[in-house]
Amino acid sequence: MATLLDRPVGRRRFIRVSAALAAAAFLAGPGLAAAPVRRWTGQALGAHASIELIGADADLAAATFAEVEAEIARLEALFSLYRPDSALSRLNAAGRLDAPEADVLRLLALARSVHARTGGLFDPTVQPLFAAYAAHYAGGRTDALPAALLAGRLALVDFGGVDFDETGVRFARPGMALTLNGVAQGYITDRVADLLKARGFADVLLDVGEIRALGGGRDGDGWKVGLSAGPDSDALAATLRLTDRAVATSAMRGTVLDPAGRVGHILHPRQGAVASAFSAVSVVAPEAALADALSTAVVLMAPAAAASLNGGGVEVYTTPV
Repeated sequence: MATLLDRPVGRRRFIRVSAALAAAAFLAGPGLAAAPVRRWTGQALGAHASIELIGADADLAAATFAEVEAEIARLEALFSLYRPDSALSRLNAAGRLDAPEADVLRLLALARSVHARTGGLFDPTVQPLFAAYAAHYAGGRTDALPAALLAGRLALVDFGGVDFDETGVRFARPGMALTLNGVAQGYITDRVADLLKARGFADVLLDVGEIRALGGGRDGDGWKVGLSAGPDSDALAATLRLTDRAVATSAMRGTVLDPAGRVGHILHPRQGAVASAFSAVSVVAPEAALADALSTAVVLMAPAAAASLNGGGVEVYTTPV
């Protein structure tokens, strides 16, 4: 997992935002320390959330807090798998979604780009496969998923069978379904960062499970972020300084589906449950959504393939098992 340096941040456990107004960002030493700090705590994305705004007066802070809450709620209403009224849930139930919101189309377009870039390893249509594994192990079973069931669900995994444009999103065949859990968290992170930037906050560190940094932090030398060596490790695999960049981390065993802890939550779109060569994968990219999607796919890659993604603004950090 990625962490604020010396402050572990569990993936999708809580939201933390630290943001400074452009005017406050240029104050040095005691000046910045004297700038007013407005704090908000609450719930967002089903987890504890906190926001710290530096240099904002009470009215600006209140308006900003309200906008952040509203934006997260709006995007959850599109991408949540757990709300039956969300756009995603309605698409999965009906096999089509008419007149989708622009954010749905943008996220699907990004997913398609990463799907191609990773040789199909990033594939949001793994949801029927995931559901089969989750149901199989829900009662405490320890045996493998039956071969016939596995084959049937693998036949439904095909992001090429998802057609989308301004008129609608359509599945090629019945039984297909999408999960956006491997990219929506990063997308929401980016949209909240954009909102804060538009409000005049030049230095922002936003953690919504994925981390997005705007500006260079309080010392101007980049926000300090540590990369954990794995989900069960307190050691840092690397230390970064982020300026106008994002980092996302994935681990096969960050969540496990079976009682023995052998079946991780990231499934291979052509094989199902597989082992990963890495205990943790972190990807740095210009935006959190891209970093999020790529980190999900890299978990399934061989080391050479993972290394080949470096370049074009992307940096891949892996910790071997």
